[in-house]
Amino acid sequence: MCMSHSSNSSTNPDREVLPTNVKPTHYDLTLEPLFDSFTFDGEVAISLEVNETSNYVTLNSIEIEIHEASIDNKSIEKESIVFDKDEQTVTFKLDHDLVEKSTAVLKIKFTGELNNKMAGFYRSSYQENGETKYLATTQMEPTDCRRAFPSFDEPSLKATFTIALIADKDLVCLSNMDENSTESISDSKKKVVFNKTPLMSTYLVAFIVGDLKYVETNEFRIPIKVYATPGSEHLGEYSAKIAAKTLAFFEEKFDIPYPLPKCDMVAIHDFSAGAMENFGLITYRTVDLLLDEKKTNINTKQRVTEVVMHELAHQWFGNLVTMDFWDGLWLNEGFATWMSWYACDSLYPDWKVWESYVSDSLQHALSLDALRASHPIEVPVKRADEINQIFDAISYSKGSSLLKMISRWLGEDIFIKGVSNYLKKHKWGNTKTSDLWESLSDVSGKDVVKVMDIWTKNIGYPIINVEESGNDLTFTQNRFLATGDVKPEENKVLYPVFLGLKTKEGIDESLVLDTREKKVTLSNLDFFKVNGDSAGIYRTAYSPERWAKLGEAGVAGLLSVEDRVGLVADAGALASSGFTATTDFLSLVNSWSKESNYVVWDEILNRIAAIRAAFIFEDDEINTSLKLFTVDLLSPKLNSIGWEFKEDDTFAEQQLKSSLYGSALVAGHKEAEKYASEAFAKYVAGDKSAVHPNLRGSIFNYAAKSGDSKTFDELFNIYQNPESVEVKISALRSLGRFTQPDLLEKITGYLLQSDVIKQQDIYIPMQGLRASKEGMNYLWTWLQENWDKIYEILPPGLSMLGSVVTLATSGFTKRDQKQAIEDFFKTKDTKGFNQGLAQSLDVITAKINWSERDSKKVADWLSVNGYVSKNKL
Repeated sequence: MCMSHSSNSSTNPDREVLPTNVKPTHYDLTLEPLFDSFTFDGEVAISLEVNETSNYVTLNSIEIEIHEASIDNKSIEKESIVFDKDEQTVTFKLDHDLVEKSTAVLKIKFTGELNNKMAGFYRSSYQENGETKYLATTQMEPTDCRRAFPSFDEPSLKATFTIALIADKDLVCLSNMDENSTESISDSKKKVVFNKTPLMSTYLVAFIVGDLKYVETNEFRIPIKVYATPGSEHLGEYSAKIAAKTLAFFEEKFDIPYPLPKCDMVAIHDFSAGAMENFGLITYRTVDLLLDEKKTNINTKQRVTEVVMHELAHQWFGNLVTMDFWDGLWLNEGFATWMSWYACDSLYPDWKVWESYVSDSLQHALSLDALRASHPIEVPVKRADEINQIFDAISYSKGSSLLKMISRWLGEDIFIKGVSNYLKKHKWGNTKTSDLWESLSDVSGKDVVKVMDIWTKNIGYPIINVEESGNDLTFTQNRFLATGDVKPEENKVLYPVFLGLKTKEGIDESLVLDTREKKVTLSNLDFFKVNGDSAGIYRTAYSPERWAKLGEAGVAGLLSVEDRVGLVADAGALASSGFTATTDFLSLVNSWSKESNYVVWDEILNRIAAIRAAFIFEDDEINTSLKLFTVDLLSPKLNSIGWEFKEDDTFAEQQLKSSLYGSALVAGHKEAEKYASEAFAKYVAGDKSAVHPNLRGSIFNYAAKSGDSKTFDELFNIYQNPESVEVKISALRSLGRFTQPDLLEKITGYLLQSDVIKQQDIYIPMQGLRASKEGMNYLWTWLQENWDKIYEILPPGLSMLGSVVTLATSGFTKRDQKQAIEDFFKTKDTKGFNQGLAQSLDVITAKINWSERDSKKVADWLSVNGYVSKNKL
């Protein structure tokens, strides 16, 4: 977003799947959305192969009213149609047997709800000249095709589809395939029939009806179009160009042509995820597809590029070859994530994305997987409502980090060759994770299956402790937990750890620690670092003396960017979990104030921000001192590069300026604050060029944090009348940064008003509220007071509910706060977000332990180093 039943039932007997007596081969589907009643009428004829003699057909269906049904033109009585709401199925009981090895056609006439849940066949609203307009679109992944039409809604039950849409003549109709014919069926209505699809899973079926315009590129051998509501289509030009380059790149790398006759990408105003890889008809949040290159900030540009590449990678990996069942989701998502970085690195080498990967994907993975309530990469999924919970940093980030580790072990070219072989062998079919490992083993001659099974089927990762004695290094592995309280029974798995030992001679990639401990002798120990270029999924702990030497090595230029980022991240994570003192971390980064790489700075500043977040409910003095330390640390670099942007600034220079400036503002850098106040005043007065796109988010946030009700109205006005979607999102996020009670009341009051804040966006101001104690308390109160309504509009089957619960709870740092959260949810049904809630409580526990253990020591260190005087800001 991103199955062979007989084997399914034997590998996971608890899995709730459809009976295997019949299987679908083709769907002939006609749908007509009705915007006046928010319903749709449908007819489907499903061609079936009969696997065993039986007198019933069961398929998935939910929130669909069936008017009539027949099998082989024999009518099925109403009372013989039985629904099971909990299992999300409908069973047609027949008065005769379907005979094994025969075929049958099941026809169904039905009506569904054109819902506002961003799931199945749903409606999306937008404003045009003050009028609310609608388009009808789909989101089937993971299990919502059953809301659009009765279907065999499991990834392994691939079939072909002939789709037809009935709509007003002036509306655009789109589906996975290109158009076959259009016929007029009345003065105002038309029927558009699309060509038959190749074999595909139901979760990739898509169709859209709406008033849409497009831009097209002919830079690839098939047409690529980007669609948007009228007036925004020109903002799709950038993504169309990216798509043309990316499709050509993947065709060459996979050695398999893009398999469909066209590729459409559509911006949708209401969208629960970031984008969805529907075969040939990819849907996106507007902010993840459309942009104005002259007015966009550098991070948005990179994000849009990567999202487009991610969805296009899925056209092969996921769509052409599909996981057998949802426990293989990580393979889809981890792979598309890795592949988008790989493509980005090849097509935009100056972005150096593998450097930012270490602070981005890898750290997301390591943070979530350090929680007791994490889950293995391969998760046994039993029910439909469990699936959304695994669309997380384990499936995407740990999955892609694992592939990065393997590609480094095997070599990138061999890795890609293995992937190409895998895709060719299984195209149009379904696979299990082991099928990819076997292809990689075949091409590399290494036992990939054995190594990867340990990494994918177990939760967590190790911390490698490095002890020095003479010229000997002893490496020991143990489970790493953010809470620092590993029990013996949680410490049994021994991972195959690629030590990647870096010395002045280079990196020794051959060393693997697959036992509890291992001894290695070096010719001298004046310089070494474990996990060269930070390609391995683990943390490394050194002696305090070695940390100091590594700090010097970083300053001396002996460490790559990836090494420096990994060191900072490890030092920060070890401090937060109690493996080392937080003061050791502060000493390390204190020596790196001359650092010139933005990725390293991002990691340093993120880790200092994490200390502040853990100590946010402590005495204000410690937080003030941490801000003083931050200003002192970054000022020399910021003062030398400034925050004015020039036409010829490189990607890296732009990133460094915006990153340092944003952190300086948060920490109270006086000149940065003065600049922000003046720039915001000019912006509000009408000079839109006064706020550079790269500083926009930081300046809006500062305006809110230091502002009053007048500022609130100004930002709210920007939100309601923005110059672009990107500006709208920045303004919305900043509205959570106010700290006055009446303004917090105002913004939390808007969270459930979908005419003010779209349901898909309610987490955005919540991110802002997380930045202050006041905001956090307000958000938690709001969640408790509005729980029933929140639960109703964000049903547990959708992943948004879990995000909202996590945002509203995981910022807390005290025992009584944790207890209050546990007490509140004790009486609630947590199905669909129980994993997120458990992870949130783990995060709070880690912060409780950290602040109780280290806040006094950190305060003393800051005091000794002179960061106490409040007037120093």
